[in-house]
Amino acid sequence: MSVSIQGAFPARRMRRMRKHDFSRRLMAENQISVNDLIYPMFILEGENRRETVASMPGIERLSVDLLLEEAAYLAKLGIPAIALFPVVSQDVKTVLAEEAYNPDGLVQRAVRQLKAAVPELGVITDVALDPYTVHGQDGIIDEDGYVVNDITTEILIKQALSHAEAGVDVVAPSDMMDGRIGAIREALEAAGHIHTQIMAYSAKYASNYYGPFRDAVGSASNLKGGDKKTYQMDPANSDEALHEVAMDINEGADMVMVKPGMPYLDVVRRVKTELKVPTFAYQVSGEYAMHMAAIQNGWLKERETVVESLLCFKRAGADGVLTYFAKVVAEWLAEDAKRN
Repeated sequence: MSVSIQGAFPARRMRRMRKHDFSRRLMAENQISVNDLIYPMFILEGENRRETVASMPGIERLSVDLLLEEAAYLAKLGIPAIALFPVVSQDVKTVLAEEAYNPDGLVQRAVRQLKAAVPELGVITDVALDPYTVHGQDGIIDEDGYVVNDITTEILIKQALSHAEAGVDVVAPSDMMDGRIGAIREALEAAGHIHTQIMAYSAKYASNYYGPFRDAVGSASNLKGGDKKTYQMDPANSDEALHEVAMDINEGADMVMVKPGMPYLDVVRRVKTELKVPTFAYQVSGEYAMHMAAIQNGWLKERETVVESLLCFKRAGADGVLTYFAKVVAEWLAEDAKRN
């Protein structure tokens, strides 16, 4: 970056524009708005049920009736979309994950009720098998425990179709099987679901930041200390992420995601600047848990730190963020709007 002599100190004092609140606001390159927020939510069976997630302070699992109440409130706040993650009982988990595409399954029923009750709220569903398998992996395994790509994709297609038939707005395959985006897009088109969007988890890393999430959905105990390194990406790689994203876009994804978020901002930047596609990031459960632990201990300021963490996603180029802070941030923004 070249700077002319006229821009040298003291003619150019960089701190001059930082002195006052008004000028800092005027020159801010990025801002957080409610339009940037997607709220991940955990759902469970039953009525009038809510369960706390011990490793995620402030986050609860909700039965569908309570989900509907919360969804109406979120829509009133202006949050564009929520992402659903099911917590299913052990007795419906199987080797072949048949419950994943049950038309009367938890997710499918939740989608139908959400779209009837709060039609303006976008609904995103997770397309992956780990909540439904007895072993906690995202696909069907062989005798050696290896996740078999093409058989898994066949079931993912059934799952995505069942969500589309329930009326979901966006299916979000998070499994990292090769070729599944193209297969799901082809199936959706053939079934007439031409408006169902696909948010592809294109650059999903085999990360240690997912621990609290696996506790929340109940897959950690099934996984039994196993990992997902044979299908999720190596944290050491970023060029590979660009190939994954390009393939998913070519296969029919409408938007792509980088997961986790803050530890992978370089990947978010590369995807957005090099491929120029709708790019989202997931501020995952581990990131949330770390923030909340420090906030509750008084080591970090809550609002200032949370907003700063979200601004970094925007600065990196993300069009939006899946974040467990979405609700509280939307409330802060609503309070600011009232004051102004």
